Amino acid sequence: MKKYLLYPGCSMDSSAKAYMESLNSIVEPLDLQLEEIRDWNCCGATEYLGINLIPAYSLIARNLALASKQVDGTRTVVAPCSACYLNLAKADYYMQERPSLGVKVNDALSAGGLEYKAGSLDVRHLIDVLVYDVGLDAVRAKVVRPLSGLKVVPYMGCMLPRPDYQHRWSDHEHPTELDDLLRALGADVIDYPLTTECCGGHMTQIGPETAFELIRRLVSDADERGAHLMATVCPMCQMNIDAYQNETNHFFHTNYHMPVLFFTQLMGLAFGKEPGELGIGLELVSARNALANIGIEVPVTQEPAAPRKKDEGLPMPRRWTKHEAKKEAVK
Repeated sequence: MKKYLLYPGCSMDSSAKAYMESLNSIVEPLDLQLEEIRDWNCCGATEYLGINLIPAYSLIARNLALASKQVDGTRTVVAPCSACYLNLAKADYYMQERPSLGVKVNDALSAGGLEYKAGSLDVRHLIDVLVYDVGLDAVRAKVVRPLSGLKVVPYMGCMLPRPDYQHRWSDHEHPTELDDLLRALGADVIDYPLTTECCGGHMTQIGPETAFELIRRLVSDADERGAHLMATVCPMCQMNIDAYQNETNHFFHTNYHMPVLFFTQLMGLAFGKEPGELGIGLELVSARNALANIGIEVPVTQEPAAPRKKDEGLPMPRRWTKHEAKKEAVK
């Protein structure tokens, strides 16, 4: 049995719940043991590093420090989320590359009785472990329901293959790891030049028009190539393309219906698991019709979400009038 330390990240219990459910369903068939890092905390996603460097790296490195105390038969930390993987790998790399940063981060960690020796752990993404440790032959051997006839575009996203600190990926622009894994499941993998293009990230909250254009490009290209669905490795990519596809359609007056599933969900299906065990049906753009192409029936669980109305968004600050400001100042 291959053992790893698991850093799940915040999304696996919320927006990417289906990712966690499907991951749990494939560990036993593949003889994997994933031991969750105890008392882990949020990695800070992407924004915090642009606000305050030392606290941001300290927040990330705390997880590495906790993992280093939990080492027992493995020194490899596995992160299913691309943003989490990038942050953990980045913190480990820069604490080695810039010793002064490592000193400052460890000074912050010492307040909690922790320390991390940069380079003492091996940080890897889940798909890297599945392709290169478990191996495609072992994955193929567990397939009892080949996904033959299911036309899938492999979407890696922009955060996973670059920057590639440890030179793990086959190519920075067109990595083949996801393609190869999907083929091992029997799926009809469609060549997808946009596999590492950005989904917009948090631009859905900052500049929706920009985000909608990025999502439209990804979905329209997949649709034009005849894909039944998109497979991804990243919770943010899945959430953006799934949750904002209706709004993108509304914005561009299009009518795309492109389901986005996690690659682990497709692995579970190929291993003979039922859709309900894999979180299939939780997606907003239903995969029901796509999976019907290969005879897999998905129970009806919910109706597709309608575009969000403008007045349902987050409350925004309002500029006071001079009269209101003077009145408040007198209080």
